[in-house]
Amino acid sequence: MTTQNRNDPFIRNEKEAQLVALAAKLAARFAERAPLHDREGSFPFENFQDMRDAGYVKLTVPREYGGDEISLYELLLIQEQLGRGDGSTALSIGWHMGLMLHYRTTRSWPEEMFRSFCREVVEKGTLLNHFSTERSSGSPSRGGLPQTTAVKTDGGWLIFGRKTFSTLSPILDTFLVSASMVESGQVGDFLVRAQDRISIEETWNTLGMRATGSHDVIFDEAFVPDAALIRSYALGQKPKASSDASAWLLHIPACYLGIAHAARDFAVSFAKNYTPASLPSPIADLPTVQQQIGLLESELLVARHLMYAIADRWDTDPAGRLKLIPELGLVKYVATNNAISIVDKAMRIVGGASLSRSLPLERMYRDVRAGLHNPPMDDNVIRNLALRALAEME
Repeated sequence: MTTQNRNDPFIRNEKEAQLVALAAKLAARFAERAPLHDREGSFPFENFQDMRDAGYVKLTVPREYGGDEISLYELLLIQEQLGRGDGSTALSIGWHMGLMLHYRTTRSWPEEMFRSFCREVVEKGTLLNHFSTERSSGSPSRGGLPQTTAVKTDGGWLIFGRKTFSTLSPILDTFLVSASMVESGQVGDFLVRAQDRISIEETWNTLGMRATGSHDVIFDEAFVPDAALIRSYALGQKPKASSDASAWLLHIPACYLGIAHAARDFAVSFAKNYTPASLPSPIADLPTVQQQIGLLESELLVARHLMYAIADRWDTDPAGRLKLIPELGLVKYVATNNAISIVDKAMRIVGGASLSRSLPLERMYRDVRAGLHNPPMDDNVIRNLALRALAEME
């Protein structure tokens, strides 16, 4: 992989340059470990220890509670950089980083609970993810209702059920769980601590993003106290749009653009240095190769310009955030689809050697496919854009 480009036009100041340098240093280590974890499907615990030691996991925590309170734009810069090293690690830590920014912005937790948890992140490196997806109910982004239940008991609730796509599950000792509250007919989000009534079934054996540890988590009468309930809403009633427009989910396209950027760098370097016996100079001199490089470069630039422009608007215009929901979805749509196309073109440039597991391109090719299945889904993005266009003509 390559480290950050010091001439990257999206790095606007010294603070951003320092943040990207930190992420690039971490990404270089992760890139060395990525082939083994991909091959084994194992969780990269050492990567997360490196991030804890470097203070990475507290970067989006509020400054008042000991964090660095970086902006959305800055988060995307560093997450994109991590993606250049290892997509699985970048996507995994992105859920924690994004959620901390989300809760910092919306203040949707009881404040004392949030303050206490932020201190854990800062002092202990505690990580967080929200487990909501289930096989039977489908994606919560499409309105799936949790089959996991919370039954009232003395002093709290007993939680029963199974969550899928539980990224970070091997390393978490604290997480959020969505469950249907049987007695009240509501859905609740609970802050749950690891315990012997919670177990992990290692079901994650996938084509790409193999090292995210997105296994099934099983709750068998797991007890949570009354104070663990963060929020609740009526069963069957989708929560209204968050005040931050869920912009924290842009950590997803940032990750996939990082992978695509690494594939681009590999292919360009290969083209400049590979001279087959049939040619007098490197294949970079061939018009056909230059055409492929130009096309993938255009796709990368379009996606990056869109992502960082929307992030900057979100940072600088808090009052207009909800109006950005269609554009935020568009960022993800363009980034993930362009990333797939970029890696495909990189492999065409490198040729048959790109299929070798001794090179990173085939892993990148598998990893970027996963972006299609992260929220928001392509069809929802396109529909939201259509509905807005139609509404504007009324």
